[in-house]
Amino acid sequence: MASIGPARRGPPLGFHLAPVNVLYEDSGAFRVATILADGDAALQIEAPHGKRTKIKAKDVLLRFAEPSAAELLAKAQAFAADIDTDFLWQCCGVQEFGYAELAREYCGPTPSAVEAAGVLVKLHSAPMYFYRKGRGRYQAAPPETLRAALAGVERKKLQQAQVATWARQLEQGTLPEEFLLILPQLLYAPDRNRPETKALEEACANTGRSAAKLIEYCGALPSSHEYHLGRFLRGYFPRGTGFPAGIQVTASQDLPVAEVSAFSLDDASTTEIDDAFSLTRIGGDRVRVGIHIAAPALGFGPGSPLDEIARERLSTVYVPGGKITMLPPAAIEGFSLTAGAGRPAVSLYLDIRGGDFALESVHSRVELVPIVANLRHDAVEKLDAAFLAGDLCEGVPFSRELHTLWRLALAREQARGKSSSGPERPDYTFRLQGQGDSARVDISERRRGTPLDKLVSELMITVNSTWGRLLDEHGVAAIYRVQAGGKVRMSTAASPHQGLGISHYAWASSPLRRYVDLVNQWQLLALLTEQSPPFSRNADVMLAAVHDFEATYAAYDEFQRHMERYWCLRWLLQESVEVATAEVVRENLVKFDGLPLYARVPSMPELPSGTAVEIAVAEVDLVEAEVKCVFRRRRELVETPAALSP
Repeated sequence: MASIGPARRGPPLGFHLAPVNVLYEDSGAFRVATILADGDAALQIEAPHGKRTKIKAKDVLLRFAEPSAAELLAKAQAFAADIDTDFLWQCCGVQEFGYAELAREYCGPTPSAVEAAGVLVKLHSAPMYFYRKGRGRYQAAPPETLRAALAGVERKKLQQAQVATWARQLEQGTLPEEFLLILPQLLYAPDRNRPETKALEEACANTGRSAAKLIEYCGALPSSHEYHLGRFLRGYFPRGTGFPAGIQVTASQDLPVAEVSAFSLDDASTTEIDDAFSLTRIGGDRVRVGIHIAAPALGFGPGSPLDEIARERLSTVYVPGGKITMLPPAAIEGFSLTAGAGRPAVSLYLDIRGGDFALESVHSRVELVPIVANLRHDAVEKLDAAFLAGDLCEGVPFSRELHTLWRLALAREQARGKSSSGPERPDYTFRLQGQGDSARVDISERRRGTPLDKLVSELMITVNSTWGRLLDEHGVAAIYRVQAGGKVRMSTAASPHQGLGISHYAWASSPLRRYVDLVNQWQLLALLTEQSPPFSRNADVMLAAVHDFEATYAAYDEFQRHMERYWCLRWLLQESVEVATAEVVRENLVKFDGLPLYARVPSMPELPSGTAVEIAVAEVDLVEAEVKCVFRRRRELVETPAALSP
C-alpha cells in the first residue's frame, strides 16, 4: 500500500512494520530511499547504494512499503511508458492538480506505489502537456498552446530530417542548392541556429574536413585566393571597399612656395607618396635638409565626410598585388607628393654642418613644395653597394643628395645612441602577374638597413620625434607611439620610446595612409598656424583613435602576413618545389630560405637555432594556407645549393 501525503510520525514502541521507503524530489530529479528515522520536519534516509543523508519532509512525494526502493523507479518508468499522453492530458481538466489526485482518477481509488509513481513520471516527462506548478503539482497546457508546441516539435523533426539529408549530400560531394545563397555566411560567419549550418557541421564532423575544405570538395569554392580575401573583407569591409560617389577634395594653393627642388624615394608600387626630401646650400659647408610631409589635413577637417571615411578605415591595407586605401583616389591624387607641381606639405627643415652633420637649428613650415622627381628603389638600388664602397655613382639621378642624406641618417642614428649592428630582418617584395588563381607571383628579398633604406627610416624618426616634442612642449594634444619595458603601445601622453632611444615619438609622417598621423597633422597645423587645436588630450576622438587604431592596425598587419604566406605557398606550387633549404628558428619551426615562410617540421630532430637544413615539401594546402614538410638532412654551412629546387 502506498501512502500519498504529508510526513507521518513513526509507530509506537513495540510495534514493528516492514521498512518504509520514500520517493522524493532533489534538484528537479526523482530519487528513492529507505527511511531510517522519521520526523515532522526531516527524515534520515539511506539510498539504495548505501549512502545516508537527511532530507526535508516537504520534499517527500510518496511513502511505500513495496516494491523495494531500488525497484520502484524502473517499474514506474515502465508503467509510464504505457500511458497515452494525450488521454492523460484530456483527463486533467483546466485546474491545477496534484499527481496523487490524477493517479486516483486514472488508476482507481487506491493506486499502488508503482502506479502513482508512474503517473508522476509521465507528468514530469511531458512538459509541453503538463506545466509544473510545484512539487508534485501540475496544470494541463491550454489547447491552443499545446497545438502550437506540438507543431513546433513536428517542424523540428522535419528540420532534423532535412539536416541529415543535406549532411549526406555534402559528404558525397554535392552542395545542396539551398546553400548557394548563403555560402559566404557559411564560410565566414556561420549561424549555428540555421539548419544549413547544422548540416555543414555534421558533415564536417563525419568527414574530418573543415567547412572550407568540404565546400571545396563539393566544387563550390571557386578560388582559394577569393576565399581568404573574402574572409577579411566580410570582417572589416562588409559594405565593400569602394568610396561614396561625389566626394570633392580641393588642395589649397594659397600657401607660400618653398624655394626647393624636392624628390621622393619609394617602392615602384607606391601611389600614396607621403614624404619627400630636399637639400639646399645655405653658405659655407652648411646645408638645409628639408623633410616634406604630404598635408591632406589642409584639404578637409575633423567631422567632414572624408574624415568619417578615414576614421572608419583607420589605415591603408596592404596585400601582395594590391591595397585598400584609407582615402579615396581624389584625396590621394590631390595631396600625394607626385612630381610635376607644387604640393601642399608640412616641412621640417634641419640646418646642419656639412663636415660632421651636427644639427644647428630646426624649424617647420606649411607650404607648397615643388616636387621634381619620384625616385623608385628598383631604379636606384645600386647606390646601396656604391655608397658602402665610397662611390657616389654620379650617373644616377640625385646620387649626391642621397649620399648626403645617408650620412645625415648615420649621424642622427648615432646621436640617439642606436647605431645598428649586424644584419636586419629582410623585407620581401611580391610582384603579381594576372589575377586570381591564374596569377603568377615573383618574390624578391630586399635587405633592411641598407643606405637607402636607412636614410628614409631615420629621417622619418627625426620628423616624428621632432614634431612630437614640439606638440608636447606647447601643450597641444597628440597621439604618441611609446615603448617601456619592451611593450609598444599608443598613448595620448608623451613618453619615451625606449627602443628608438628618443623622448617623443608621434606618428606624423604618413597622413595619407594612417589615421593617427592625420589626427596629429591637424593638431600640428593648428600649432604652426596659431589656431586652436581641434582636439584636447581627453577628447573622445583622441581616445577612440588610440583604442581602435591599435586593434585595427594589428588586424590589417595580420591579414597582410597571412596573404604573404598564401602567395609563398602559391610560389612553391608554381615552381614545383619539392626540396627546399631552410633555417631552424626554434624546436621544429623553420624558415624557408629566400621566402617569408615559416613551417613546422614534426620529423626534424632537435637542432640548435640557426642550423641550416634541407626539407622536402610534401603537401601544400592553399585553402588552409598550410604546408607539410619532412626533414631530409642537416646542411653544412659551407654548402651553397639553390635555396629552393624543383
